[in-house]
Amino acid sequence: MKTYLVGGAVRDELLGRPVIDRDYVVVGSSPQEMEALGFRRVGADFPVFLHPETHCEYALARTERKTAPGYRGFVVHADPDVTLDEDLRRRDLTINAMARGEDGALVDPYDGLADLRRGILRHVSPAFAEDPVRILRVARFAARFGFTVAPETMALMRSMVGAGEVVALVPERVFTELDRALAEPYPWLFVEVLRACGALAVQFPEIDRLFGVPQSLEYHPEGDTGAHVLLALRQAVTLGLSARARFAVLLHDLGKGLTPREEWPAHRGHEARGASLVDALCARLKAPVEYRTLARAVAAHHLLAHSALRLKPATVLRLIEAVDGFRRPERFEEFLGACEADARGRAGLEEADYPQARWLRTARDATARVSGREWAAQGLAGEQIQERVRAARTRLIAALKAVR
Repeated sequence: MKTYLVGGAVRDELLGRPVIDRDYVVVGSSPQEMEALGFRRVGADFPVFLHPETHCEYALARTERKTAPGYRGFVVHADPDVTLDEDLRRRDLTINAMARGEDGALVDPYDGLADLRRGILRHVSPAFAEDPVRILRVARFAARFGFTVAPETMALMRSMVGAGEVVALVPERVFTELDRALAEPYPWLFVEVLRACGALAVQFPEIDRLFGVPQSLEYHPEGDTGAHVLLALRQAVTLGLSARARFAVLLHDLGKGLTPREEWPAHRGHEARGASLVDALCARLKAPVEYRTLARAVAAHHLLAHSALRLKPATVLRLIEAVDGFRRPERFEEFLGACEADARGRAGLEEADYPQARWLRTARDATARVSGREWAAQGLAGEQIQERVRAARTRLIAALKAVR
């Protein structure tokens, strides 16, 4: 019986990154022996056990094969004769197929260390094609590490997409992989990798069709709408926005993908079209309500935010209310951040100032202090109080604008 640290823990250790989870593979043992040693089995389908003290996962070395074409199940074979190399061979990428023995020696049968040093994501074996979720994982690892995909792996991914393998992916899993990728340092690479292999058009057609759609060069020197969205996503990272706000940035211009060609490069009305597309995409992926609400607000109102310095006081107030800025100040901050990322996500304008955010924040903070208690004390109620609160807030915004 031999025990090896495997997978992400070995990879991250070699990269000098913090190791969060430690998983182990046990070679030459059996379920009966593991339980006799005090390990507790978890799950019925895989021979995985929890250490009685550390609670780390220890899995018996195993092989897997897909049960039948088109079916998502796997036949697992685990017994004392399965070798460490056989266990590592079933893993997705070479950088995840390394192990470290109890003596500290690195076991690297598929040259994962070389790929790690060169920044390459390469599949271990043809068995990669048995699980289409691995396409999303490759794209997510690109977003995490900034690595490139090996040509042969990209070719395999394209063939999987062409065979229809990614059509039936579980929506919740697709969203989970997207959400995790958006939180990484290079989230735009998730989009680029999926687009390169054809999976973007299958799982995110609303985003895929933005590429090749021109915009007015007066406002968008980069021209292409898809290129702009990726530039905006870069700015979202620079600004330190949350994954939820980055999601909104990714979807903010979906409406431009439906602009009739005869209207190019103008995109009148793309905000309303985009809001509807956000609703549809979020429903399909079963995205959390807060993600949908913020993304819809950014899609529908980002142009108003860009025009904030020119808006009438009543319009400024309507914008704050539309984003629910008084009851959800944290959402309003994410909205402003996403709009700033959009404004700065243009070629040559990455360092541009965005005073609109400061102005809208000032207006919201000042008007949030207006209370209806005064009118309630006078015996007013309901809509009467609301009308007076809105009128007072509008006057306050006008006064702030006059001295701005």
